[in-house]
Amino acid sequence: MKVSFSVVSLGLRWLAGALSIAAFTLPGAAFKASGDPRFVDLSLLVAPEYPVTWPSNWPFFQINPYLRIGPLSAYNSEILTIDGNTGTQLDFPPHSVPAPGTNLPNAGPLGLVFGEKVPAWQFVGEACVIDVSPLIDKAPNGKSSLIYKDDILNWEKKHRPLGFGDIVLFKSGYSDRYFRPFPDGRRFAAEPLEGKTPAWPDPHPETMDYLGRRGVMALGTDSPSMGPIPDLAEPTHLAGLKYGMIWTEGVTRLDSLAPTGAFYCVLTPKHSGGATSESRAFAVAGDPLAKQLIESARKKRVIDLSMTLADDAPLAWSGTGVGHHRQPYVTANFLLSPVTGLYQQTHIMDSHTGTHLVPPSYALPEPEFNNRDYSPEVQEWLTDYEKQYGTRGISQITAEQVPISQTCGWVRVISVGHLMGKIPRSHWPDSAEITVADIQKFESRQGPLNPGEIVIFRSDYSERCAQKNASKECMESPLNGQSEGWPAPGPAAILYLDGKGIRCVATDGPSLGGANPRRALMTYWALGSRGMVGLEYLTNLRELPERAYLLFAAPKIRGCHGGVGRAIALF
Repeated sequence: MKVSFSVVSLGLRWLAGALSIAAFTLPGAAFKASGDPRFVDLSLLVAPEYPVTWPSNWPFFQINPYLRIGPLSAYNSEILTIDGNTGTQLDFPPHSVPAPGTNLPNAGPLGLVFGEKVPAWQFVGEACVIDVSPLIDKAPNGKSSLIYKDDILNWEKKHRPLGFGDIVLFKSGYSDRYFRPFPDGRRFAAEPLEGKTPAWPDPHPETMDYLGRRGVMALGTDSPSMGPIPDLAEPTHLAGLKYGMIWTEGVTRLDSLAPTGAFYCVLTPKHSGGATSESRAFAVAGDPLAKQLIESARKKRVIDLSMTLADDAPLAWSGTGVGHHRQPYVTANFLLSPVTGLYQQTHIMDSHTGTHLVPPSYALPEPEFNNRDYSPEVQEWLTDYEKQYGTRGISQITAEQVPISQTCGWVRVISVGHLMGKIPRSHWPDSAEITVADIQKFESRQGPLNPGEIVIFRSDYSERCAQKNASKECMESPLNGQSEGWPAPGPAAILYLDGKGIRCVATDGPSLGGANPRRALMTYWALGSRGMVGLEYLTNLRELPERAYLLFAAPKIRGCHGGVGRAIALF
């Protein structure tokens, strides 16, 4: 099949696809699609020159571009060094509640509810935006203005009572005003901690206790922390976390939301044993979609589809032979908390670790790239690709530039497990190719694919990878020709999906490319050249109903060619 297209037409098709992600009709769906949903990114940009890490003796965020397209690599990737209090972030109960058996004050079972154990329904709900902007910069230097219970009561009197399924968001405008590149960025957190400027508004412990008794299980604030300084940070944290609450710190753009009615979501990498985590917050405004997502959240109809990140799990690309692996996932402990007996954690990982996003620029070079800078082998592959599928594109679209709407949408799950076990040993390393015929067979049974849907290829391969001591079986053996790889789409299948208006393709295998390096690169070239994105290494697809709405997001890291994130589905 020969396909040709211009750079201009490619850009127009990508834009049209992005704009139509959630604005289409799916007959018979559990949710009715909204005619005008609006996705609102509420997250801070994570970059080294911004105040994204806590300024008090904290490890700095780092992004190391250790793989770049050229003679040694056909892909772009980074090593990320990032701790749980970076940028827009989440706190979980063990951040202030000690585990049972520690003999510390306030110890209890909630001290074991780390980020990977928080139920998926707690990440979503109705945004209840409480305007506390009159409090900004009203406190003395080095102190926070306090949000009291009466502020909540006044909001409830004006709007409605708060309760389970609501996510209370404190809107002061602080992050909008003070989150700036350094040196101005010191005003965000460092100067208040030094006592040079007023600090951010935050709730009094009694306010948190009131919300906990009302059944509110998630909050958010547009300040650097949910803790008022100088002396109420820990009491406020404990007052909420003792109820099993979670909350987002470092939200921004809350003035984009109405006081009620928007669907709020915060998603975070699924770090094992994490009391905090970097995250991505966003909202969906516009009924009926927002209303129906909120209803599913209140009824706890939410499924987690993400791999748990742990040091002993097969999460990063092992490569072939010796020395071709990517940065493994590593947890580094620092700063022991006397309150919980836990260390704060920094994680070091490749940007394609666990459940993650594949943006167009992962395999596409920048405009000035000379194809002769590829290795001779890749140059041959490129010649073959362009003869069959048309010109390989170029891209500078890194993960933070991918619209959240592109990785959210109705799912169509295509089962491909039956393809496994068909590759002769003499053809290893290889994966069964998911073909256009396989997709068309699905459509003949389940109905045609619709523009903006998210196609997920399900093989249940990730369940095998999640088993104990599965590291070698999961990636190392297939990549080294010792076993068959996971099913993966070829470039022709990707171009077919593009023709159907699909903008996001997902798999529960470790990669969309599979174990055959030549076909894998062609698949990524096809994906990126059409402005499409990939989601890799989903899991738990057996629990996914036929009609479900997928939400995926990764932290908003500038210039990152991958995105370690969290995928959930509402039904």
